[in-house]
Amino acid sequence: MCTSLTTCEWKKVFYEKMEVAKPADSWELIIDPNLKPSELTPGWKQYVEQHASGRFHCSWCWHTWQSAHVVILFHMHLDRARRMGSVRMRVFKQLCYECGTAREDESSMLEENIEGLVDNLITSLREQCYEEDGGQYRIHVASRPDSGPHRTEFCEACQEGIVHWKPSEKLLEEEVTAHTFSEASKRRAQAGSGYNFLSLRWCLFWASLCLLVVYLQFSFRSPAFL
Repeated sequence: MCTSLTTCEWKKVFYEKMEVAKPADSWELIIDPNLKPSELTPGWKQYVEQHASGRFHCSWCWHTWQSAHVVILFHMHLDRARRMGSVRMRVFKQLCYECGTAREDESSMLEENIEGLVDNLITSLREQCYEEDGGQYRIHVASRPDSGPHRTEFCEACQEGIVHWKPSEKLLEEEVTAHTFSEASKRRAQAGSGYNFLSLRWCLFWASLCLLVVYLQFSFRSPAFL
């Protein structure tokens, strides 16, 4: 039974997508608020989502804020013999910085964010549990701009030792690398095209010159036969 609307949505999306991805296996998703990073039972694998977007709500002062630094921890295990798998999940909370209360509440996720986050989870499942090529991880998970700098003193994940990186910084690094590679490829292509074009021009030039020489020789010899 789901304990919240967000939990219900997570389970719904996960089960639907796993039914398509691995229809021969049975998987379950369990919300575990006591899950600890890097504390794994033998045979279990770990995946950490570090750039999720969530909306937090303080039950004490009713303050609501948006964060693009929500951390989600997953522990995964596949029993190949029984064809059964299990995923334990923990969404790390954030403290309210308006009232300073020590109460931490679960974040709520937008539906489009949950879709992308489950896709990333299944990508990791394919790689770690099935030893397959999982494909590309989705970077653009956050659908809303970040409201400000991440405040580590209010973040439960930071207090547990999980180091964040900003999606914008990683994305910028990847875009610069991709742009550099693209520009280098274009220059090589242009250089190759220039060389081929030059070779074609020289071939046409020499062919025309040969035809001209043959024509002139024929023209000079023609009066001798009159």
